[in-house]
Amino acid sequence: MDVLQDRGLAPLRVILGFSLVSTTIHYAHNAVSVADYPQLPGVPTLGAGIVVAFGWVLFTTFGWFGYRAYRQGRYPKAFAFLLVYSLAGMITLGHFLTGVPRIPAFFFATIFTDAAAGLALWVFLTWAWATVNRVTSGDQVSTQH
Repeated sequence: MDVLQDRGLAPLRVILGFSLVSTTIHYAHNAVSVADYPQLPGVPTLGAGIVVAFGWVLFTTFGWFGYRAYRQGRYPKAFAFLLVYSLAGMITLGHFLTGVPRIPAFFFATIFTDAAAGLALWVFLTWAWATVNRVTSGDQVSTQH
């Protein structure tokens, strides 16, 4: 088993599990209580709720495909899928672009737990990408004669 499988699979599972719980809670609350969040002008609340629910399903699908590709050792594909999935957490900070949501503290906190999960996934992907692309001294060719 390679280093990404040996050292990377357990942290990836923790990050994805945390992200799944956080985004499920946040997106469900956002879809059901969409009127409690700042609205984009011209976007009806029903339409916004449907987009939020669909977005969660779409992002989570990318996360699942990324996890599967990672387990199969198809790292470039896994990194691409997981990078897209990380946006499920990071875009929740966009709530603050249109105002501050007037929601219960627990659900307000999920905005930040989503972002933390997305950031943790970015850190993981940076490590994994660097590990895959590591050049050792044995791989280097001298250009001096």
